[in-house]
Amino acid sequence: MTTDATRSGPHRIRTSDSEREQVATILRAAMTEGRLNLAEGEERLAACYGTTYRDELLPLTADLPDNGRRALADTPQAVAATRRERRSAGGFLIFVTALLTGLWLLSGAHFFWPIFPLFFLFMAFARHRGPRHHHYHHRRQDVAPWNAP
Repeated sequence: MTTDATRSGPHRIRTSDSEREQVATILRAAMTEGRLNLAEGEERLAACYGTTYRDELLPLTADLPDNGRRALADTPQAVAATRRERRSAGGFLIFVTALLTGLWLLSGAHFFWPIFPLFFLFMAFARHRGPRHHHYHHRRQDVAPWNAP
C-alpha cells in the first residue's frame, strides 16, 4: 500500500523538523533499551537528521518492534502528557458529578436521575484510564508513526 509517507518518485513528500525529531526520539529510546548499540544508533541518528524526504525515515525504524512507536510512548514527555490528560479528565468528571448532584438536590426529585449521565461519563473515564499506549497500539502497522491515522 502506498501512502503519503512511503510515496517515492517525483511526488515525494519532504519531511519536517518535527518528523525528524520524532524519529530521533524513537532511535534514542531504542539505544536506551539496548536494541541499538551506540555506533548503530549514532549512525541512524546522523542519517535521520540528514533526510530530506519522508520515505528516507522509514528504514531507520523498520527493524524496531512496532516501528518504535512503543518506545515513543514510553518517553518521559509522553508519560507526563498521559498523566496530565488523566488528571484533567478526572477533574472534569468530579466537576460534572458535583454539578449534576447539585441540580438534583435543587430539583427536589426523589429519584437520583443524574445516575444515567454519570454512568456514561464514568464508563468513558474508565475507558480513558485504560492502557497508557492506547493510541499507539491501534495504529496500522504499515504506516509511519508520524503519519498514522
